Amino acid sequence: MRILGLDYGTKTVGVALSDELGITAQPFETITRKDENKLRKTYARIEEIAAEYKVEKIVLGYPKNMNNTIGERGMATEAFRDSLVRRTGLDVILWDERLSTVASNKVLMESGVRRENRKKVIDQVAASMILQGYLDSL
Repeated sequence: MRILGLDYGTKTVGVALSDELGITAQPFETITRKDENKLRKTYARIEEIAAEYKVEKIVLGYPKNMNNTIGERGMATEAFRDSLVRRTGLDVILWDERLSTVASNKVLMESGVRRENRKKVIDQVAASMILQGYLDSL
């Protein structure tokens, strides 16, 4: 049972994938787009990954405000989730992602990854932290 983890942003979507036992999450790739609203290729790539790896569920990072309210990014994420459900037919679970990018950046810095290289992988590392948080809760 593989689970896909996503960190949805304005220009990128970080992707992580669980192992077949659903125990660990690994960074997978970063899907980029030029415009925030041009999501057709993003959805298509997510569908390809889900089919290729026989994904059974998607965990989508849910950006809440620190006071637990839902802002503009949270509402955009809910709309993205609704489209993912329609397109993939999979369950899409919203998972609190507060500070996941900050934590990812810290992990990469502590690992000695240079700043220019961190930008390339930060979103997929954030996606893996979101997914790992979900897996650990099961």
